Amino acid sequence: MDPLEAQHRADALAWVDSGAELIRQAKPATPPKHLVSYFAVVDGPHILLVDHKNAQLWLPAGGHVEPGEHPRETVTRELQEELGFCAAHAIGPPLMITCTDTVGLTAGHTDVSLWYVVHASKAQPIHFDANEFNAVKWFAIADIPFARSDPHMARFVKKLGL
Repeated sequence: MDPLEAQHRADALAWVDSGAELIRQAKPATPPKHLVSYFAVVDGPHILLVDHKNAQLWLPAGGHVEPGEHPRETVTRELQEELGFCAAHAIGPPLMITCTDTVGLTAGHTDVSLWYVVHASKAQPIHFDANEFNAVKWFAIADIPFARSDPHMARFVKKLGL
């Protein structure tokens, strides 16, 4: 864990301990800070990213945790909803946690994001949600558009060890 992740982890734990509502109640930003499960679909030295319409960034897929849902269940649900397939393995613990002020076309808010890894073949058929994404694309690590991605993407890739 690098110093920034340690800071984000401490912030997230204090937020949980505060008793604040963790789950988004209304789109786009009520409450203004809420829990998200990101998941990077990985095949060797390649990562699948989505061109998110609202954020206008290439991001890992993912979504907001719903009431009564464990963040790992969010990964399973969102994988099916957003990319049209199921993981061939159990979802392990998150690899990273971040607290990020969002950008995009709607009101900004803070996402407390748990970053998970899903292993899948690049040959896996993808049926993405065209209402949410312009496109999906496999990127070699060296070709990830870091300047047009989540501000923590490079740190996540480093933690992946690719």
